[in-house]
Amino acid sequence: MTLAATQFVCQYCSNTFSKEKTLMVHLCEQKRRALAKTEKHVVMGYDAFNRFFKMSQNLKGNKTYDEFAKSPYYNAFVKFGSFVSNVNPLYPDRFIDYVIKSGVKLDHWCRDELYEKYVADLIRTETVETALQRSIGHMMTWADAHQSQWNHYFLYVSLNRATFDIRDGKISPWIILNSKNGKEMLSKFSDEQLAAVGTTIDPQFWMNKFKKLPADVELVRQVVKESNI
Repeated sequence: MTLAATQFVCQYCSNTFSKEKTLMVHLCEQKRRALAKTEKHVVMGYDAFNRFFKMSQNLKGNKTYDEFAKSPYYNAFVKFGSFVSNVNPLYPDRFIDYVIKSGVKLDHWCRDELYEKYVADLIRTETVETALQRSIGHMMTWADAHQSQWNHYFLYVSLNRATFDIRDGKISPWIILNSKNGKEMLSKFSDEQLAAVGTTIDPQFWMNKFKKLPADVELVRQVVKESNI
């Protein structure tokens, strides 16, 4: 009587192999997802997956990673995780909650215009203190990278970099429009650059906001004066 050959079975797809080495190099989709479990964009996608179910279906606790890996939404959430990782949004958890609440289809969560709308909504509603802290913190990061002083940001930052920083919400209109150097920097922008920051820097909106909040404007001007910007 001949003994049956030993079979090696993939725990993810149940395919069988006659040699252990063949099983070891085998890579089915579920095995690939299991091996990717600790990758940053996958971790972010898994986090968004759980936040989605908690917010939309009142899920208590988290779904397991195995449930995530077998979900038909796995690829879409991992793609969104890559988007979040690459964009590095202001307050990532808040951005994830924003897109979930937005009603926008999952396949559209990675669109730049959705993030730009998030930024515009955020900077219009945040407190002046938060806006100042984030702006000055970003100026300090820029200064460290360019061996400069943080209060020289408006004087020496490249206009393309400033355009990106404003559109991305890293530098708030609170400090740009209430400082001499900030306004002078804006005056150097090309029409294309001004168009790129138009939603963020909307002068009419901000002038109206400043009129309603004179105490906040005075705080910004005091910081600007003391910092010589």
